[in-house]
Amino acid sequence: MSSTQSNGLIHAILLDGKGGGQLLSWDEVLLWNASMGPLWVHCDYTDDRVQDWVRNDSGLDKLTAEALLTEETRPRTTNIGDGLLIALRGINLNPGSEPDDMVSVRLWAEKDRVISTRKRLLMSVQDLMQKFSAGKGPRSTAGIVVGLAGAMVWRMSGTIDIYEDTINVLEDRILTDSNEDFRFDLAELRRHTISLRRYLSPQRDALARLIIENVSWIDDKHRMELREVSDRLIRHIEDIDEVRERAAITHEQLLSRVSEQLNERMYVLSVVAAIFLPLGFFTGLLGINVGGIPGAENSYAFFIFILILVVIVMLQIAIFKWKKWL
Repeated sequence: MSSTQSNGLIHAILLDGKGGGQLLSWDEVLLWNASMGPLWVHCDYTDDRVQDWVRNDSGLDKLTAEALLTEETRPRTTNIGDGLLIALRGINLNPGSEPDDMVSVRLWAEKDRVISTRKRLLMSVQDLMQKFSAGKGPRSTAGIVVGLAGAMVWRMSGTIDIYEDTINVLEDRILTDSNEDFRFDLAELRRHTISLRRYLSPQRDALARLIIENVSWIDDKHRMELREVSDRLIRHIEDIDEVRERAAITHEQLLSRVSEQLNERMYVLSVVAAIFLPLGFFTGLLGINVGGIPGAENSYAFFIFILILVVIVMLQIAIFKWKKWL
């Protein structure tokens, strides 16, 4: 089963109750009624035709219609009569996009109809379409809601696995890579996980609310499936938290490493300065341009002075070793 976008309509499927369905056109959507079977309409809310249909011909109240068309939204579940207004977010797997730049989908779900809207391509919807093509798709509107939520959470697994592999590599690189390259990679990982965690927390609450909402068309089987989806999402959040904590520890190790390197360099400079301080004093003292400097008339005075400086350096080194400063 293929879906094509026409005038904002991405696809409209009339469910057959057996895991398959029939694609409908805009005109057929306008003629649909509940006696024909459950309907799933998925469209692009930025299209003028979609906006006009949602506001004027879909039969939705004004607040629900505006919620399906709003640009900014956060994950939530709201019960309105025997229907549910749902907003969910999924990992952005579109080419050239950042995973934490999440794609949102808005749904109005009731017993005989689901209306979903989006702006950018959502891979989870394509997953459901492939199931419909294979005759293994949802058989009811509740199944569409559960299937879409499950596909969105399942799609997160690959991205979170990448984050876990990345932190494993960074932990191994901390002793070998240059500080600048390592700091950049670590900062990118922390930024992505923080952003993703920000969106997944309200999604967890939205799924928890979806489980407990008392609507007639969601049965115990679907609630059990939603609990499994919610549990998987919670595990994803825990994995992200673990990556964030490991990244924070790795950052502390990096700071400690930089501090140790700085201390070592300062230590070397301090030792060098301590060694040359008395030498500089003596050479400066004997270099003043006044009369009476010892050895000024002795042809061996310079070599004797060099020997004295060497002895002083050897004495300093011996004292440093005795004090365990070297």
